Amino acid sequence: MTFFAPFCIPFMVGAAVMLAVLLGKWGLWLYRLPRADKLLILRGLPTRATVSAVGETVGEALLHRRIFRINPVLGYMHMSLALGWFLLIAVGWIETVAYLGFRYVPLQGHVFFKYFSTGLEHKPVFEFVMDLLLLFVLSGVALAWGKRFYSRAMGLRRTTRHVVGDRIALSALWFVFPARLVAESATAALYGGGGFLTGSLGGWMADHIGVIPLMNLESAAWWVYSSVLGIFFVALPFSRYMHIFTEIPLIFLRRYRLRSTEKESSFDHFQIEACSRCGICIDPCQLQRVLGVNDVQSVYFLRDRRYRMLTREVADNCLLCGRCAQRCPVGIDLNTLRINARDGMHNVPDERRYGYFKGLDRSTGQGKVGYFAGCMTLLTPRTMQAMERVFDAAGEEVWWADREGGVCCGRPLKLAGETDSAHRMMRYNTELFVKHGITTLVTSCPICLKVFREDYALEGIEVLHHSEYILRLIRAGRLQLVHGTTRFTYHDPCELGRGSGIYDEPRAVIEAIGELLELAETRENALCCGSSVANTAISDSQQVAIARTVAGSLAATGAEVIVTACPLCKKAIGRGTTGEVRDLAEVVAGALK
Repeated sequence: MTFFAPFCIPFMVGAAVMLAVLLGKWGLWLYRLPRADKLLILRGLPTRATVSAVGETVGEALLHRRIFRINPVLGYMHMSLALGWFLLIAVGWIETVAYLGFRYVPLQGHVFFKYFSTGLEHKPVFEFVMDLLLLFVLSGVALAWGKRFYSRAMGLRRTTRHVVGDRIALSALWFVFPARLVAESATAALYGGGGFLTGSLGGWMADHIGVIPLMNLESAAWWVYSSVLGIFFVALPFSRYMHIFTEIPLIFLRRYRLRSTEKESSFDHFQIEACSRCGICIDPCQLQRVLGVNDVQSVYFLRDRRYRMLTREVADNCLLCGRCAQRCPVGIDLNTLRINARDGMHNVPDERRYGYFKGLDRSTGQGKVGYFAGCMTLLTPRTMQAMERVFDAAGEEVWWADREGGVCCGRPLKLAGETDSAHRMMRYNTELFVKHGITTLVTSCPICLKVFREDYALEGIEVLHHSEYILRLIRAGRLQLVHGTTRFTYHDPCELGRGSGIYDEPRAVIEAIGELLELAETRENALCCGSSVANTAISDSQQVAIARTVAGSLAATGAEVIVTACPLCKKAIGRGTTGEVRDLAEVVAGALK
């Protein structure tokens, strides 16, 4: 038995091109990894991390569990295509062995086995299973067609706009499995066999189409099947479908603790090209939902960066709120990639800007507990005044780092891409904290909190958000509060919730004072206030427009007071409503006995 026919050529060429490009890309990316990352890979290979990566690959690259949790219909669509195609290949190989034993069969022999095996005895079990899997994949193809033409039925308000390479690959993929169905059915019509799907369709063909036209149809169908496969394979490495072969190594590398950083690195390629451009990140974006800005979302940022056409307009126009990253089914570190892209565009350090640091120390007071207000808290003095009352009520001696002014924590500059300048500020503040010998650092600003915990070297200093600190005081009996009947609702700040994982502490504090009413989009799905320091592209009026929608959602709970735990969010939401907006510390200070 020979395993070659002229129609195999497009498939063989396409597979060879795809394999060469894939190996070239992977090899280059791995070669360019820094030595430290390569050591992480070598050390991780013989550990349980590899086993965990295999499990995650099955769960995410084949079963698409994350997408299922977000959107079951989309999850089924992706699973039917990925798992279905994988099982068609795997069961097809088993079928070949069942027919021919463990003899060598070239790749095209496995892929087009139904064409080459017409002289062999039929095995109904394999024909049934292969037809069932083909039907499974075809159901996913039908949903993909529906998603493209009527996305709202699939739970998406918007779908991704594709580049030319994506359109070519997508069009080819849409016809791969219908072409396979027609080809295998035509062969079944001429030579018998086939399962419940191809056999039934083949029987209809045999009854309604003459032998000569049927032979021509069979030849054309196999040519079409091979050609669309070849086109898809050639286009795949240059299209969104590169994610099929990039998500898998990304899973392994993440398990080996490789991460993107504030500086661009070779590892970034694995994240960028693992994006399937599914479009799930579009709907959560408030720039799109509220302002109608439709070309800066993470899917377009990653696309433009991949194809080296990223502009400042796209890179800078993002709130970095994390709502898209929270829903990304691949788990791409979208905020870090956005930051290191900005670093490449904006990072022009100038040491002359920081001459005033020398000898600067405006701190006051003394104690093992330090309080860092941060820029935004200094602009919302009621929050700091409330914290002073809390400290006094608890009998805490406090060292005030910047009550009389000081140096920014550095995170706003980092978010803007000026990472070297940000680190200059971080070093100054670190030296200041160490100099005064504090063991606990409290801040009311989630922006400061995140940078203190992630970027500062504060060994021996516990960093707490004021919600954590206040709850600790309450549970230790150091604060006596009056529980009233006021109805509160709480807004989760982006940097505190999604950014630092602090959701329960502010709620526990509020529930110690009054009644807490939750809104629909809360916790991990909470809305951004709209005034993020990470976005310098939108106008003041656009910020207010976002704030109004957030305030409207909070007011819809029927609460009397809107509470947040971020000075920036307090100012932003306050501009979007005439209702009362208070910081958590203000609420606590007002409830002190």
